[in-house]
Amino acid sequence: MSGPQYGAQPGGYYNNQYPPPPPNSYQMNPMPPNDGGGYGVPPPQQYGNGYGNGGGYAPPQGPPPNGYKPPPTDGYGGPPPPDGPPPSYDEVFKVQKPKYNDWWAGLLFLATVAGFVAVSAISLHGYADNRSQNNGSLNGQRNTFGLTTHTIYLFGWVLICAIVLSYGYMWMARKFTKQFIYATGILNIVMGLVTALYMLSRKYWSGGIVFLIFVILQALFFWSCRSRIPFSTLMLQTAIDVAKVHGHVYLVSAVGGLIGTLFALYWAITLVAVYIKFEPDANNAACRNAGGCGSGKVIGLIVFITFAGYWISEWLKNTIHTTVAGIYGSWYFNSRNYPTKVTRGALKRSLTYSFGSISLGSLFIAIINLIRQLAQAAQQNAAQEGDILGMVLWCIFGCLIGILDWVVEFINRYAFCHIALYGKAYFAAAKDTWKMIKDRGMDALINECLIGPVLTFGATFVAYACGLIAYLYMVYTKPAYNDGGGYTPVVVAFAFLIGLQVCNVFTTPLTSGIDTIFVAMAWDPEVLMRDHPDLYHGMVAVYPHVQEAIHA
Repeated sequence: MSGPQYGAQPGGYYNNQYPPPPPNSYQMNPMPPNDGGGYGVPPPQQYGNGYGNGGGYAPPQGPPPNGYKPPPTDGYGGPPPPDGPPPSYDEVFKVQKPKYNDWWAGLLFLATVAGFVAVSAISLHGYADNRSQNNGSLNGQRNTFGLTTHTIYLFGWVLICAIVLSYGYMWMARKFTKQFIYATGILNIVMGLVTALYMLSRKYWSGGIVFLIFVILQALFFWSCRSRIPFSTLMLQTAIDVAKVHGHVYLVSAVGGLIGTLFALYWAITLVAVYIKFEPDANNAACRNAGGCGSGKVIGLIVFITFAGYWISEWLKNTIHTTVAGIYGSWYFNSRNYPTKVTRGALKRSLTYSFGSISLGSLFIAIINLIRQLAQAAQQNAAQEGDILGMVLWCIFGCLIGILDWVVEFINRYAFCHIALYGKAYFAAAKDTWKMIKDRGMDALINECLIGPVLTFGATFVAYACGLIAYLYMVYTKPAYNDGGGYTPVVVAFAFLIGLQVCNVFTTPLTSGIDTIFVAMAWDPEVLMRDHPDLYHGMVAVYPHVQEAIHA
């Protein structure tokens, strides 16, 4: 691997001028020669929600020897911090040249944001000039050709629903971790089975058989991976416990969620304004007054603002992810002498030196998501026209795009952790991530397949709830522009998208913590053993492979 740009380097401990911490005084328990499965692991002991005194291993039985005094600890089971004031985040994770990585992607992102703002300003100006036609009571507006203020009210309720449900789901995941892993795994299987049986009952043989095969494979996978649930539970609980100690994790999430919510509202208003400003119709006062309307222009602008919305949302989510990864990295590498200004330093680095790398990784996901949405629109159009072959082909293409989206998202998450911990450019971080996946890929995949559904299920639930609210709102308020129901699918689809994106922003800290701890353990397990001994023994008991480091 090439040398790091700043911070800790894989296989090492620090890359700064500070000497390494003093040796740990913790004495590891003797391990038996074999645990029956080929691994030498410590004897079974009790551990709970976290590490150290907050749920670590139970103390040995019997009174201590005469004169014995337990060694001081740092609160995590390790030795006390060294003397002297703690270093700052920038001192621990030093920046080396080149400081600015992938800067061209950052400039392209800023240009896209500027283009989105320009389109929004023009559209909102046209909306403001004709607000008398688009305002009024919910179903008494004179606009009968496109989205109106009624839709803005609707999206406002959708955002409130998304925020409340996202916060509620995160609280439940923190409270019932293991139960959530089992419940979501079983619910996914049950929902898939119900869908398959319904399709078969309707004599939709091809879809029913395909769903049934997927459900059987999913059930077999979940059954075979049930022994890994303790590891996934410990990872999720550790991420939650660290977030409790370092409250800035949830502060970053809350601020990011607020920004994401405001952007979703701004984007929704822009979407409505584009229809009002450019939709060609004899009743559209904006067209009569200013001209320049056209169906092609509406389609082009909708595609552009959808792409920009995806890219900006992904950039925001990944910026939060990288910032939180810096907080978890500081805990992992410097728990005994936790740096100062960690959140500020990690955010500053994400918005400056790593800004281009985050923009580049987010660009790939934005392009894939746009293609997938266009494929879904083409599939729906083929279904409306009765083109069965076209519908099947677009469905297959959408499935392939969905798989590609999952693969790139999977790599991106660990690559951004690399960017936060080791200061790499995007492609260098992706290369190291691929090396890690070849060494620990199955472990990462199983962990993703057990924890991922917990968070994905929550985001999907919130998205469906938002879509249901949008549908009921359209049905019962009966706006004039939706007299024939033609806009209902569009509004419901965008409400679903808003709910999904908002919840993803809120759940990012937990996934960031899990991914960061996994990456740090893979490259530097000796830090886990030295600085977090209780957590290390817990990991060895449920994941013996943690004892082996990836060699650069």
